[in-house]
Amino acid sequence: MDARAIIALIRRGKTPSDAELKWFTNGLATGAVSDAQAGAFAMAVCLNGLSDAGRIALTEGMRDSGDVLKWDFDGPVLDKHSTGGVGDPVSLLLAPALAACGIFVPMISGRGLGHTGGTLDKLEAIPGVSTNVSTAQLKQILRKTGCAIVGATAASAPADKRLYAIRDVTGTVESVDLITASILSKKLAAGLQGLVLDVKVGSGAFMKTEAEATALARALVDVANGAGCPTAALVTDMDEPLAPALGNAVEVAVCMDVLSGNKLASPRLHDLTVALGARLLALHGEAEGEAEEKLTDAIASGRAMTHFSEMIALMGGPSDMADNWRTHLPKARVIGDVAAPQAGYISAIDGEALGLAVVGLGGGRRVETDRINPAVGLTDVVALGTKVSQNEHLCTVHAATDTDAEEAAQAILKAITIGQKPEISPLIRERIS
Repeated sequence: MDARAIIALIRRGKTPSDAELKWFTNGLATGAVSDAQAGAFAMAVCLNGLSDAGRIALTEGMRDSGDVLKWDFDGPVLDKHSTGGVGDPVSLLLAPALAACGIFVPMISGRGLGHTGGTLDKLEAIPGVSTNVSTAQLKQILRKTGCAIVGATAASAPADKRLYAIRDVTGTVESVDLITASILSKKLAAGLQGLVLDVKVGSGAFMKTEAEATALARALVDVANGAGCPTAALVTDMDEPLAPALGNAVEVAVCMDVLSGNKLASPRLHDLTVALGARLLALHGEAEGEAEEKLTDAIASGRAMTHFSEMIALMGGPSDMADNWRTHLPKARVIGDVAAPQAGYISAIDGEALGLAVVGLGGGRRVETDRINPAVGLTDVVALGTKVSQNEHLCTVHAATDTDAEEAAQAILKAITIGQKPEISPLIRERIS
């Protein structure tokens, strides 16, 4: 086993053996592979790719470079992963809804990346909540309430942490092989018995075209199934925010409204949550239609809210979140509306630009060390295809200062196009299993 020989094979367009790829990933975790070799490996894979078997071996090697969790629950252990979008707090709804249906959900999540929001940042907008828990604490929370949305421990897929940092500074982030291995190594290290993937496509997603999103979805599904985890994917629309809010506390507020039984607070968010959950339950033999009814009832009845509130309390948050969530969520100092400069239809929304406007308000990070202001963001964002009059409402800005609010308003006016009535893409563009 030699790092130089493995890199040379990929440079020549060949895929190393399973044993060689697993040796290399172990070397990433232990330091036996140098930074220079890791960078050369990433560039070779980015340029020449791996075979299907190579993708699986790379993913399994990265998964096995650290701890792989094992469970002894009396129900299936399932999870969901999204490739990232704007106004997308599905995890906060789906995890407790699944728990209310008897599923155990160890949801290992991440923080905001670029223009997209992070599930951990959203949860930590709730006072007292800590998403940094030990494996023992994670198991305790799952036993008590069935769901836990937490960050990965240092012992989870350390090879991925090392390679991801190197990809970020070597221009090798955009590789389907490396993206697939990165996403799945962390998810499969959670010891899952089933996984559903939400692959976003559109202006607010990393994948801007349907062809790119479908290729990634198929790679993820094939590799996860090849690694022994039953997996399916939905390719879903992100040409506009999924929920009418972007930001941390404001997205939690929308979820709490839906969990309170108000589906109309965000119909698209509710419907996609149910669709993803039903696809996941179908992997374990349930009829998809019946699974949709079960999940819809779990949300409408308040049972999902109960599980969410118990999870929040166990993670250090308020014990009365279900009843008093409005009083617990932080509020911005400056709140103001952005008005339409002309009449017409909302013909296009640049979701990435809206996400970056939230980052500019302080709701995301420009560099890793930035502190997030959980209260800032956008609410009541107008939907694609809506007819508006001049000076009619487009969205509401929640900011720390008047200057921040004005800068965000200017960015929003550039991000929202008013013109002819557009064709609206379906929420679920493709199903892959």
